[in-house]
Amino acid sequence: MSTYIDTMSDTAQLASDAGSRDPAVGLRAVRALRTLVDRLEALQVENAREQGWSWQEIAHCLEVTRQAVHKKYAGGRGLLRRDR
Repeated sequence: MSTYIDTMSDTAQLASDAGSRDPAVGLRAVRALRTLVDRLEALQVENAREQGWSWQEIAHCLEVTRQAVHKKYAGGRGLLRRDR
């Protein structure tokens, strides 16, 4: 099973697989869903920053501290940084 999700049906299948009684199937699906969520979060944080949102506003929506979201996305890890 690939960790790349390219259709809604793939996502629905992963959600279904995450509830599987087979731990191998369930754990692979959970890992793929976690990867998807991480990518979506990074995308939306970048979107918010491009629209002028503060780190505090983003943190509030994600229910984390401002420091946590700033460290994750602006603290030199490069998740939002691009060579321009």
